[in-house]
Amino acid sequence: MSALARYFKSLEKIVMGYDKTPTDLTRQMEREKIDLHFEDRLDKIPNFLTPENTLVIYTPAVPKNHHELNYFIQNGFTVLKRSEVLGEITRNTFGIAVAGTHGKTTTSSVLGHILKEADLKSTAFLGGVVQNYDSNIIINGNEITVSEADEFDRSFLQLSPKIGIITSIDADHLDIYGNKEEFEQTFIEFSQKVTEKLFVRKGLPITGAATYGVESGADFDAVNIRIENGVYHFDIKTGDDILPNFVLKLPGKHNVENATAAVAVALYLEIPVHKIKYALENFAGVKRRFNRWDINGKVYIDDYAHHPTELNAVIHSVKEMFPDKKILGIFQPHLFSRTRDFQDGFARSLSDFDELILLEIYPAREEPIEGITSAALLEKINLEKKEVVSLEKAMGLIKSKDFDVLVTVGAGNIDTLVKPIKEWLYEG
Repeated sequence: MSALARYFKSLEKIVMGYDKTPTDLTRQMEREKIDLHFEDRLDKIPNFLTPENTLVIYTPAVPKNHHELNYFIQNGFTVLKRSEVLGEITRNTFGIAVAGTHGKTTTSSVLGHILKEADLKSTAFLGGVVQNYDSNIIINGNEITVSEADEFDRSFLQLSPKIGIITSIDADHLDIYGNKEEFEQTFIEFSQKVTEKLFVRKGLPITGAATYGVESGADFDAVNIRIENGVYHFDIKTGDDILPNFVLKLPGKHNVENATAAVAVALYLEIPVHKIKYALENFAGVKRRFNRWDINGKVYIDDYAHHPTELNAVIHSVKEMFPDKKILGIFQPHLFSRTRDFQDGFARSLSDFDELILLEIYPAREEPIEGITSAALLEKINLEKKEVVSLEKAMGLIKSKDFDVLVTVGAGNIDTLVKPIKEWLYEG
C-alpha cells in the first residue's frame, strides 16, 4: 500500500490515508508529505474529496465495518483493492509478478534491484523496505513492472503478467480458502494467467514452467554453495553451462534460492551476467527480513516471519550461524485464524529456541476466536523457559533475560520493539 502511495506521490498526486497504528514506515511517509491518520473517524475525511477527483484504494486487511471505507463506498467514490490498482498500473507494461507464501518480497526486491542496476526502465512495487533505497518502491521508468502477487483474498488473480515466479505454495489463509487443495488450485489459476514465461521452485505442483532451486537438479540450479566470512558464494547451473562465482550477503539457503529465481528472470531478460553479479553482491537486504545488528557483544536479529515454514527458515539460519550461543526468541502470532490453523506447526518451530517470550496475538482484521490465545499456544511449546507477555510489558521482560542472540519475529506491530531494543543494547 505504501509503495502505491509513493508511486502516486511521484506523479504529483495528493496522497493521504489511514493506517491502524503508527510505525517507522508511516512516520517516514509523513516526512515525504503524505498525510496519514490513525483513527477511523469520518471527520478525518477532507471536504474537498469528491467522487470526481478521488481514487480510494484499500487492502483486504481493512475490516468490513471500517467507517471511512464504508463512507466512500456509500457515497459513490471509486473504491478499488490494492491488487486491482496494481493490475491497472502494470497492465500496459511488461509485467513481472512474484507469487508465493514465502520468499516473494526478497525475490521481487532482488529482481527489482538487478533491473535498476542494469538501468532497465522499470518500477518495482515491493512488500518490504529495501535497504539500498530505504523504500519499498524502486522507480527507474515504466516499461517494466515488478510486483508482488498477493494470494490473500485471491488478489493475484487480478494480474496478467508476462513473466511469473512462484516461490512456494505452503497452505495459508485457510479462513479464506477453506482447505489446502483449494489454496493450491488458486496458485494453478495464477500460473495460467502468465502469458510468456513462468519460473517455479522445483517440486511445486505446477506444470509447464522453468524450474529453479538449490542443489535440486532444477533448470536454474544453485550449486557449489559455500560460506566464506559469513557470505554465501555459489554457482548457477543452467543445463550444461555453469555460471560461476555469485555472491549473496543474505543469510540462509532459502535466500540463495530466492536470489536464483531473480537471476533466472534476469538471464531470460538477457541482462549481462556481470551486471547481475554486481547487483546481487551489493544487495543489502530488506528491512524486517533477517536484519542483523552486532551490539556490545550481543547479536540482535529481526524478521517478519509469521508462518511456521518462515519461522523454521529463520531459526535454522540463526542456529547455523551461532551453533553454541544462547538464543532468546520473541514471537508475536499474527491473526487468530492463522494461529488456530497452524498452532502445532508454530509450537514445533518455536520449541527450537533456547528461551521464548510469546506476545499476545496481533488481530489485524480479525475478531478473537474462542480458545485461540497465546497462552494456549504456549502450552504446546516444548520449552522449559517460556512465557506470555503483552507488547507493552515486553521490553521490561527482555531486559531481565540472559542471552547471546536475541530474535524478534512476527508480522504485526512487534516492529515497534526494534528501536527500543537497539537503544537498550547500545547503552550496554
